[in-house]
Amino acid sequence: MRFQYILTNTTQGIRRNPLVVASAVLVVFVMLSLVFGAILVRWSINEDLTVWTQGVRVIAYLSDELEGDEVTSLQNQIASWEGVEEVIFFSKSEALEEAREFLASDHPDALAIIEEDPSILPTSLRIKPTEAADYKEIRDRILVMPGVAKVRVAEEAIDKLVKRSQQWSLFAMWIGFVIGAAAVVLIANTIRMAVWARREELAIMKLVGAGNWYVRLPFLLEGFFEGLVGAALAIGVIIVAHQGIIELLQTSLDSEAVELGGVFLWTRSLAVLFFGAAAGVAGAAFGMVGLLRD
Repeated sequence: MRFQYILTNTTQGIRRNPLVVASAVLVVFVMLSLVFGAILVRWSINEDLTVWTQGVRVIAYLSDELEGDEVTSLQNQIASWEGVEEVIFFSKSEALEEAREFLASDHPDALAIIEEDPSILPTSLRIKPTEAADYKEIRDRILVMPGVAKVRVAEEAIDKLVKRSQQWSLFAMWIGFVIGAAAVVLIANTIRMAVWARREELAIMKLVGAGNWYVRLPFLLEGFFEGLVGAALAIGVIIVAHQGIIELLQTSLDSEAVELGGVFLWTRSLAVLFFGAAAGVAGAAFGMVGLLRD
């Protein structure tokens, strides 16, 4: 099997059907732009949610009977748990400053009562979970610990954040799967039309002894070329437009809070390029089923 023949035949096939090849490349480009876009959207939303979940805290209000050493021991014990990122101790004076910040404008009467006797404010431990979804386990463990008077956590808000993240991840996964499958089917149809257009020539080649792989390889390479070029174009568009997509989806007030790293972008680009080439070869293989029999 001569490589020169295969390469020449592949080039001729592309030149003979430029519109068909261009349509296949365009299809792959559109499909993989959507796939890559879905990956970027999923990442952007997850990162945006991560920014918001950075503020998730389980607050353990401590009994006034606890001594300094006991508080330190309790803090260290909780900090050693799996799923806990950090534990910060809040003194009564810090609690007073926090009350002034939150109550001064909207609840001045409540603040006045606290100012009269700041000792009514409890000390507390502010526990930051590694993952927002871990808050329930942390809350339940703290509730039964001696010296903890009360535990407070914004359960409803956290559950909504976690649920939203899971829904978007699932949505992006299905979008990628459906669009990828559609790209394979459309490439298969394109190659099938090319094989059908050359069916008489291919039949003569087989009559004179050409093997099936000798006939098939040019079409497989054509599919590979179409998938690779379409994927490269999709990558180029997403690289140019990715910052705009991130800014469009960002809800955090800090414009630099969500930033796409170069490693993420290039690893995903290589994955999309590989997928495009693989989809082209798979589409070509499916397109020849039934037309080129052993």
